[in-house]
Amino acid sequence: MEKKKLDSRIKEEMTVDYENVLEKNFDVAKEFIRITSTGTIDVLGKEKFIGIEKILLYFIGKVYAKEAGLSDSEFTSHKELCQELGIVKGSVLPWVKKLRDEGKLDVKKGKHAIKVNYIESILKKLSEKK
Repeated sequence: MEKKKLDSRIKEEMTVDYENVLEKNFDVAKEFIRITSTGTIDVLGKEKFIGIEKILLYFIGKVYAKEAGLSDSEFTSHKELCQELGIVKGSVLPWVKKLRDEGKLDVKKGKHAIKVNYIESILKKLSEKK
């Protein structure tokens, strides 16, 4: 009986529905991000943000693009970040490493993606900067 009760509590109180995280933060995310029909991410107002913030927004955009079926994956390479954000590799690498060391990124085959549970706090912080 105790095991079943714990199972229920975990499901009710600790389970995260990532789709709801994206939906809940949609209005804030669209203030910063646009996604083309080909899945390319455009970070709006790039000049307002420092490099690591642009990278975070790009990663968030990739999650939305994947959810919309506009991208095959939410994972991004260093090369893609450099090309799409116009940031040199020498800057991208340490920023991505910092985010990875902070536990904010997943890594798969040398590519990175933002952990969905960080999206809300990142967007909130960047909204306060506006």
